[in-house]
Amino acid sequence: MRHLLRKLGFYLLAAWAAITLNFAIPRLMPGNPVDILVARLQQQGGAVSPQTRQSLELLLGSGGSGNLLAQYWGYLGNLVRGDLGVSVTYFPAPASTILKQSLPWTIALVGVATVLSFAIGIALGTAIGWRRGSWLDNLVPATTFLAAVPYFWLALLLVFVFGLKLGWFPVSGGYDYDTTIGVNGPFLASALYHAVLPALTIIVSSVGGWLLGMRNMMVSTLAEDYVLTATAKGLRARRVAVAYAARNAVLPSLAGFAISLGFVVSGSIIAEAVFSYPGVGFTLYQAVQNNDYALMQAVFLVITLAVLGANFVVDLLYAIIDPRTRQVVRP
Repeated sequence: MRHLLRKLGFYLLAAWAAITLNFAIPRLMPGNPVDILVARLQQQGGAVSPQTRQSLELLLGSGGSGNLLAQYWGYLGNLVRGDLGVSVTYFPAPASTILKQSLPWTIALVGVATVLSFAIGIALGTAIGWRRGSWLDNLVPATTFLAAVPYFWLALLLVFVFGLKLGWFPVSGGYDYDTTIGVNGPFLASALYHAVLPALTIIVSSVGGWLLGMRNMMVSTLAEDYVLTATAKGLRARRVAVAYAARNAVLPSLAGFAISLGFVVSGSIIAEAVFSYPGVGFTLYQAVQNNDYALMQAVFLVITLAVLGANFVVDLLYAIIDPRTRQVVRP
């Protein structure tokens, strides 16, 4: 119980620090969202009076209430009430509404792709590490090369080959616009069809890192005494590989997987931008372009909470998988 409370206190402190940085960082960027919105209104032929500008500053929380400290307390108060502000990019839509629309797309695409790449990489890394020195080791250089390939280059390559040349898959969007959005066969089939190339980009770029890390940890773990003892007892090779070697070798990968899983909600900005995929990553890209404080803060907040939550869950799993982590070292 003490271990759980100590971990919980640490993550609450980290959440407060992240929320504070979430407030400060967008305001350190050059530009002002009010100026962007006023310019947009003036382009449409509308006159913007000083009273209108002051109202927009109050609405967007970018200086109308005075100093940064007052804005900070106002931001915390709105956060407690669940008010994430009004988006400049999609004015006058609330940032929470935009986030709710884009978040399911990213979770479905990047979440599934991340889990698949982790599962494939860990399975292949376990097999290659167990049979080190065999022909399976020839896969390692190829996957390492793919892991070093930039996301955007691989995405553009897949678009060119499978989208433009072969015409097998669409090159942009998340679904066919002539389908009705909802839980129905045509829409789900269209969304899955459009997600093939973005998901393939993420899987191909990520699986090599998981494979290499797991393979190296397996090789190191196989030299441990408890693995040699289990082999000497005559236990089946499959049980030694999974229950003894892989169970301990996977621990470092679990920590990395927790961080990757937390960042699922941010999506892959480059991949989503290349494919014009309607996810959180593309939404964040648009928010940065427009100095959209509210939308940036909403996205950053979800990313922060997701990463902290994923790491907290993995810390608890660590305590179950490896009880030594619960022990307190006393001088």
